[in-house]
Amino acid sequence: MALLAVAVGIYLLIKGGDWLMQAAVALSLRFSIPKIVIGMTVVSFATSAPELIISIKSALTGHPDLALGNVVGSNIANLGFVLAITLIISPISVSRSFYRTDWPMMILSSLLFYYFISIDQKLDAFEGVVMFILLIIFIIYLIKFQKRNDLSEATVIEETLPIKKIMTLLTFGGFSLWLGSETLIKGAVMLAQNIGVSERIISVSIVSLGTSVPELSASIIAILNKEKAISLGNLIGSNIFNLMAVLGLTAMIHPLSVMDQGLLNNDLWWMLGISILVLPLIFFSKKNHLAWRGGLILLILYGIFIFPLFIK
Repeated sequence: MALLAVAVGIYLLIKGGDWLMQAAVALSLRFSIPKIVIGMTVVSFATSAPELIISIKSALTGHPDLALGNVVGSNIANLGFVLAITLIISPISVSRSFYRTDWPMMILSSLLFYYFISIDQKLDAFEGVVMFILLIIFIIYLIKFQKRNDLSEATVIEETLPIKKIMTLLTFGGFSLWLGSETLIKGAVMLAQNIGVSERIISVSIVSLGTSVPELSASIIAILNKEKAISLGNLIGSNIFNLMAVLGLTAMIHPLSVMDQGLLNNDLWWMLGISILVLPLIFFSKKNHLAWRGGLILLILYGIFIFPLFIK
């Protein structure tokens, strides 16, 4: 029953996020909002909506480890699994914005989060505000100064949809996210109790991998559509948004406390390590490219991270 609830919850979150993204992008295009604004705000929010809903709901219902583990695990999965699979399928070119803004901001976000959570093992409202404000400043900087937009998801929908269809997608997307979060959290808690592991382990593995499926599907669709600027910038942006917006907003609504020390002693170090590793992996391939070798290394590391979690 627990596994079924987790599976149904993940499916509803994926569908809800997909419907919400379609509606949000179509609405933005209808009002002629520039694609860079769509990519860095609307699309980022839509693809991170499952993590946001899960984190807020988990915090409010007394499961902070689900909230924290979901985001940390999702950031690890985005690079260690989603990016790895994408690279194994097809190499990715690395744009200048990766070196100038995307990667440095992801590392800054990760280090800032680690600093806040390691001080007192808690992320409070003030720290959440600081993180969210920094994200807003970053988005304003990108909109004002970045000339090229690397967020290929924003090009998935080109035609404007009728208002009636947009509202239908928004309604069903919002309801699906709510129902999916309810189902997934209950299933995750039951699963943790049934197999005798902590909620943190379930959240950094099964839950986070499930909420990273939208990024995986978007990356594969981009490859099939032969998009040039794919995946890397999108996944880095998603990781930044997960930390600064998802955890920032969640902490503003309800402080998050670390219950399982494994998050501090293991998971956060993996998140930092894989985030930093992406840069040197570029130099293993042709100039300004990430290839299958880098993907294989990331996938092996992700396996090394995941499997020991379930070994007592």
